[in-house]
Amino acid sequence: MALSGYALTLLEASWVTIQLSFASVAVGLALAVLFAGGEMSRYRVIAWPTTALVTVLRGLPELLIVLFIFFGSTQVLFMITGEFIELSPFISGVIALSLIFAAYAAQTLRGALKAVSNGQREAASALGISKHHAFIRIVLPQAVRHALPGLTNQWLVLLKDTALVSLIGVTDLLKQAQLTAAATHESFTWYASAAAVYLVITLITQRFVKVLDKKYSVQDGNTQGASA
Repeated sequence: MALSGYALTLLEASWVTIQLSFASVAVGLALAVLFAGGEMSRYRVIAWPTTALVTVLRGLPELLIVLFIFFGSTQVLFMITGEFIELSPFISGVIALSLIFAAYAAQTLRGALKAVSNGQREAASALGISKHHAFIRIVLPQAVRHALPGLTNQWLVLLKDTALVSLIGVTDLLKQAQLTAAATHESFTWYASAAAVYLVITLITQRFVKVLDKKYSVQDGNTQGASA
């Protein structure tokens, strides 16, 4: 009975890890698009601060970013609003992991966008296709195709980085495995269980990415054929 109870808590912690990782990757992708656009901007007043922010995020240890967001956000919000506002450990973890993911994903997106030939844009313009429509239907599918491998690796790094939030009070999968191992003195069993859950999430993700890769490979081929 005790074993089933521990297994249930580990399952609940796994759900916390899944929520944390997917929320972080969703927010992180949105921020990555903004960071990539900011760094590629022709206006220095936008490009320079964005580049500086990305450089700082990539240069600091990830654990330090998590701790800074958790402990520093309250002071920053107090300076802005004049009120004491405390973010929950989960929200702080999402913000920190999103910033970490975005800083690296922005570089992948920048490289992917630059990998698309200018001839694609010029061909679209010659056909009378607007820049916005050309970006959505022609440039973006090809950029996604180039960005998928890098973004997949960064997603896997993010999944493992969720363990960092245990230091600010979030009972994630690895933290619960640690607590359960300490209570039952069966370290190998519970750490192996946590490893199995991480592996399952990774395998499911890789399968999903393969489906996306095939989809955008077909779109990329059709797009290039149409441009030719």
